[in-house]
Amino acid sequence: MENPTTIGEQGRSGDPCILVIFGASGDLTKRKLLPALYNLARKKLLPANFALIGIALDTIGEEAFRARVQEDLRQFGGAPETCEFCDWLVQRLYYLAGDFRDTNVYTQLGALLTSLDEKHDTHGKYFYYLATLPQFFAEIIKQLGAARLTDESNGEWRRVVIEKPFGNDLESACALNHEIRQVLAERQIYRIDHYLGKETVQNILVFRFSNGIFEPIWNRRYIDHVQITVAESLGVEQRGGYYDHAGALRDMVPNHILQLVTLTAMEPPISFQADAVRDEQSKILHAIQHLAPEDVLSRAVRGQYGEGQEDGSPVPAYNAEPKVSRDSHTETFVALKLSIDNWRWADVPFYIRTGKRLAKRATEVAIQFRRAPFVLFRETPVDHLTPNLLVLHIQPDEGISLRFGAKIPGPIVRVGSVDMDFQYTDYFGSEASTGYERLLYDCMVGDATLFQRADMVEAGWSVVQPILDVWKALPPRNFPNYTAGSWGPKEADDLVRRDGRTWHQS
Repeated sequence: MENPTTIGEQGRSGDPCILVIFGASGDLTKRKLLPALYNLARKKLLPANFALIGIALDTIGEEAFRARVQEDLRQFGGAPETCEFCDWLVQRLYYLAGDFRDTNVYTQLGALLTSLDEKHDTHGKYFYYLATLPQFFAEIIKQLGAARLTDESNGEWRRVVIEKPFGNDLESACALNHEIRQVLAERQIYRIDHYLGKETVQNILVFRFSNGIFEPIWNRRYIDHVQITVAESLGVEQRGGYYDHAGALRDMVPNHILQLVTLTAMEPPISFQADAVRDEQSKILHAIQHLAPEDVLSRAVRGQYGEGQEDGSPVPAYNAEPKVSRDSHTETFVALKLSIDNWRWADVPFYIRTGKRLAKRATEVAIQFRRAPFVLFRETPVDHLTPNLLVLHIQPDEGISLRFGAKIPGPIVRVGSVDMDFQYTDYFGSEASTGYERLLYDCMVGDATLFQRADMVEAGWSVVQPILDVWKALPPRNFPNYTAGSWGPKEADDLVRRDGRTWHQS
């Protein structure tokens, strides 16, 4: 069969390389990474000279691993029963069983990499994906360094992809950065946030900076406030053990949500080069005003869901979920009012909220513009003007909508709101995607634009650390405080209502 990845349909294929996945038997690998690789193969964006090594504790043989991957690609990647791309990928799969803390595993890995380098002609280029529990991140990188598997002295690149959570507070994030930089240069570190793999997230910069009608009004003179919502209708499912330790603030705000804030608020970069974009993002993170302890009480809201309904069926309270403490004080909902202390955004509040078991699954950025002067309409039946609203819909339905006023037909002046909607699928069609395709591809070509730098990680944690400190000192007294299937606690509505505003409901 002709190699299916020689000519890319949407750009050049990635560099010849070997991908090593630590945690190859886990959920992330089978549900996201393997389907993403399959989709890249279908688009002919994987290099012809490519191999994949899986490492996990499971003592299964290589053929059993390949059979498992075949099944995972059918179940989670939508691959057909007979699939040339699956066959091509599976032929390049290899497996090592062992403990990530065992030095012998890295000795075996080094020997296998050398062998596969010659077999697949990958030119000594490797990237390692840490799809493991966070406590293994530093250990794996230390072991890779000790085995000289991160050495780039011969002009070969070696990169490490690190999943979130990157630390669980500011102190641990700084410590982890320090540990891994003992082994790796910053250019070798790819701290991944899968939200940035979503097309609509990437489109924020294109939308802002390629459209002359929006770029001039993207500032405090025309924008009243910004709302960012990341809502999930599901509960914690089987993640109770992790979630009860992390909570909504740690799980979502320093990474996903603050990334959306930076892309929405950043200044135009001088180019789309990785550090040019990340420099501007970093400036926004450093410009976010840190909340004083007394401000946390009025500008930060936490909640935990109780019993309720989803699609007409009863669902349990958070503290009745598997692996969750029955007297848990962990928040499943967060709402914050943030301020950005720079010239563009002075006095423009950014309201953010995220939570589990909310009324609807929706991720969106809503930009509300200032109202037009009412003076012209004083002697008409019009009693108020509805402000213009621009909404960037990120999931589940990717698109953009714009609300504006128009005259309602008839002999008197009446104004109605009109929504102009753009759906990605209507214009560009839809294709299978896990959100990891772009990120894995960028790792292969060395584009770090969509990955966080050390300073960005630490700046993000510095924003939430004062909130963590206050909430640790003052445990909540009223949990659970919102019904599953609602839009969160009443206090979140009060947060925006005090400013004369309301949350936008998708």
